[in-house]
Amino acid sequence: MNTSSISNLASHVNTAAPAKPPSQDQKTLIQAVKTVNDAQLFGQENELTFIIDRAAQIAVVRIVNRKTGALVQQIPTQQVLKLAEESSGR
Repeated sequence: MNTSSISNLASHVNTAAPAKPPSQDQKTLIQAVKTVNDAQLFGQENELTFIIDRAAQIAVVRIVNRKTGALVQQIPTQQVLKLAEESSGR
């Protein structure tokens, strides 16, 4: 199982500040994502990942292909992220 996308969750949450140890909420989220990926709920070839969109400052849930890294599905969509970014004036 490739957990690199979730192992670095803390570094994606706040990239402006020096690296801090993950909070209890972050640890819980990381463990939940590992559990979902271990159960292969999105199939053997896919995994669940989380990122923070820097421009829109919104959490993004992605399902990606483990082997190719290709995006299978994303919530919210790029269109919604763009609208959020535009509405925030960035």
